[in-house]
Amino acid sequence: MRHLAAAFARVREQSCRLVQPLSAEDCCVQSMPDASPAKWHLAHTTWFFETFILERFESAFRPFHPAFRVLFNSYYEGVGEQHPRAQRGLMTRPALAEVLAYRQNVDQRLQALLAQAPAADNAGQLATLVELGLQHEQQHQELLLTDIKHLLSMNPLLPPYHAPDAVAAVGREQANALRWQPFEAGIVEIGHDGEGFFFDNETPRHRQFVEPFSMASRLVSNAEYLAFMEDGGYRNPLLWLAAGWDWVVQQKITRPLYWQQAQAQFDTAWREFTLHGLQPLAMHEAVTHLSFFEAEAYARWAGARLPTEAEWEAAAAAQGEDYFDVAWQWTTSSYAPYPGYVALPGAVGEYNGKFMVNQYVLRGSSAATPHGHARLSYRNFFPATARWQFSGIRLARS
Repeated sequence: MRHLAAAFARVREQSCRLVQPLSAEDCCVQSMPDASPAKWHLAHTTWFFETFILERFESAFRPFHPAFRVLFNSYYEGVGEQHPRAQRGLMTRPALAEVLAYRQNVDQRLQALLAQAPAADNAGQLATLVELGLQHEQQHQELLLTDIKHLLSMNPLLPPYHAPDAVAAVGREQANALRWQPFEAGIVEIGHDGEGFFFDNETPRHRQFVEPFSMASRLVSNAEYLAFMEDGGYRNPLLWLAAGWDWVVQQKITRPLYWQQAQAQFDTAWREFTLHGLQPLAMHEAVTHLSFFEAEAYARWAGARLPTEAEWEAAAAAQGEDYFDVAWQWTTSSYAPYPGYVALPGAVGEYNGKFMVNQYVLRGSSAATPHGHARLSYRNFFPATARWQFSGIRLARS
């Protein structure tokens, strides 16, 4: 258990490191119903370890605070009631200091549990749940960054998130010419191969047939997306799915989420709000923070399409790391179970399976994804209108 204890300490410390640049006020506020306060992320990830591990394996278990079972339960009906998601930002209590004390208390107790050398029949289950909790916390580390960015963008002062060492620069240079990489028709295998950690929604590994296709060698850049905008992309209903066009009209969408255009007489340059504040739009970097609807409309304008997740995984397996670490990439695949999928038993089975409706799969990873968390078979998923995540476009052609 020693290596697991070290990994636990490392991941837990990273979450606290991510909030160090923030004030207590920053950590309390919720900028929209889909986002959560930083304080809630810190508490919920702790709740996961307390509820699913300490409550089960710790002798003479007592909760740190009985009310936290409801306050920091996200969506696990098998555990009990949850505080309404849209009201997380109203919880001025517990204070940030108490949440940090909660984390310290649970960390100490879980480390003690790992040091006890549990009985053989419990050791495997304990290790599996701790690893799941660490992967869960790493997911929340990325969400914490995306939620912080959205929160700070809502502030008229447009304050930067002062932690250049906490996350890589968002958007890798895309200056190289886009090339189309061809792939032949055939049967491909997708899904996790059983080596290392995986979420249940990545299984079982199975076969799919793909027709001949080509995949873009890189992601769409800011400059390329700006050309779509300047060509009237947000004003042409023929480029949009019906639901996407309704969303554009009703929400008055005219540009990517964090883009701003100066209004001065001699300055109409585009700028982008980043984790380091408002910056000139880097034309050669990958465009990010796009919804599925925006990605699909751009692909249609460009005479291409979005890939399926089978195409994406087959291409990424052949091409390697160029598919990771910049932005999550939308696919046209609905988030649905693989053939033969079986959710995990108990409340942890609610982790993925019950969300397999009305969402699309994104593949790859982003600059905000924790190091070592990404893998070829990873299936991220969001509704078609979501764009506060680091989501971009990789084009495909039939």
